[in-house]
Amino acid sequence: MSNLGYRMHAFVCAHSRPGDSERGSCNGKNSLELMMKLKRMAREAGIDDVRVQKSGCLDNCESGPTCVVYPQGQWFCLTEDALPEMLEYLKGGKLPEQFRLKV
Repeated sequence: MSNLGYRMHAFVCAHSRPGDSERGSCNGKNSLELMMKLKRMAREAGIDDVRVQKSGCLDNCESGPTCVVYPQGQWFCLTEDALPEMLEYLKGGKLPEQFRLKV
């Protein structure tokens, strides 16, 4: 990692709402487990210039679990199936279009 910070920063929504909420919540869709798994995968792949961390509400819980990657500003639905392609994206690979949210 350079002394200027991270090349990419992935924020995964960890917001929780009551179970009967109309919008649902990313936390209720296992966002924290997915975030931890992606973080571990990035570390194991030797990606040290990308930070993966939880965030507060990203205001797209109905489309979640939600992840936004900066500085690109790309939004994703982070699922178990998305993890391998998200890891490739964090390595510098192509944008995983099938998991991208249109926000």
